[in-house]
Amino acid sequence: MLEAVPEPVSSPGPKSGPRPLFEDLYRGSRDDLYSYVAGLLRDRVAAEDVTALAFERAFRKWDRYDPKRGSARGWLFGIARNAALDELRKRKREVPAIEPGGLEAPGSVTGAVLEREQRADLMAALGTLAPADREMVALKFFAGLTNTEIAEATGYSSTNVGTRINRAMTRLRSALTDGSASNEEVAR
Repeated sequence: MLEAVPEPVSSPGPKSGPRPLFEDLYRGSRDDLYSYVAGLLRDRVAAEDVTALAFERAFRKWDRYDPKRGSARGWLFGIARNAALDELRKRKREVPAIEPGGLEAPGSVTGAVLEREQRADLMAALGTLAPADREMVALKFFAGLTNTEIAEATGYSSTNVGTRINRAMTRLRSALTDGSASNEEVAR
């Protein structure tokens, strides 16, 4: 007979500080967490599986979450990061950029075509970044995490995260500028 998984304790218990309800953490993080994992794996089905696995691991370890060590969201993204990296190790691949055609562009046909071209340029530029830089960009801009939350998820300091994101964005801008310059030369 299957046994129900016990509900997480919402009271602080032996640890001090407020503990959010797991349900609140789930509802507030599921879309961002999926976007982050999908960005790392480039596979929507695998991203769904890894996201579910991350939430399952977090739920089972909920009693170990310590608010003194950081936010619940940062802790959750750390679990998801480890699960995604486990999946990549299983595949024996390096961390890729997000799949260029993965998201549909809304709006008019002309706007959709233009947005798709811009998205393709962005994805190509992301592909020029080192895997660690792509991960920082994905956590910051696809998952919407703060530098502190990224630090909690990755183990880097907040200052180091800010520096790494700044450098990654500089490289990304350079790759986009170089790409658009070559496209203009082809058009002439």
